[in-house]
Amino acid sequence: MSDTPAHGDADPTGELTLTSPAFENGESIPERYSRDGRDVNPPLSIAGVPEATVSLALVVDDPDARAPAGKVWTHWLVWNLDPGRESIPEDWDADAAEGINDFGEVGYGGPSPPDGEHTYRFKLYALDEELGLTPGATKGELGAAMEGSVLARTQLAGTFAP
Repeated sequence: MSDTPAHGDADPTGELTLTSPAFENGESIPERYSRDGRDVNPPLSIAGVPEATVSLALVVDDPDARAPAGKVWTHWLVWNLDPGRESIPEDWDADAAEGINDFGEVGYGGPSPPDGEHTYRFKLYALDEELGLTPGATKGELGAAMEGSVLARTQLAGTFAP
């Protein structure tokens, strides 16, 4: 399972980019987007989507959770986003399918590291198909469904400390 597209880093391929007006790549995520803050997703901007893209998928996870939680912690899974979408607003009421995060919820779950600063990966994938997954799917199911369909990928990373 660890070799599916939803797992690991999304080293950029192609012209696809993901940015946020709320924080720069590698910089601190504002508290309002954390579990202790407003627990809403940060705004995101999407550019460079390949012409052949049929849908987009977004995975937000915390690889630094391996030590305290025993696994990479999943914070948000979204798929079948319209490839023409240029932004995801703050506190987005998703018009795409969402999966279950490791808080046991469907939707966004903000940063909540138990042991100091963690890095959070916002990974965006351009896909050549819509995924036939049921809402509430897991990261493993999403990763398996994306296999062989990724046209381009990119990653925005932010840090958060309690």
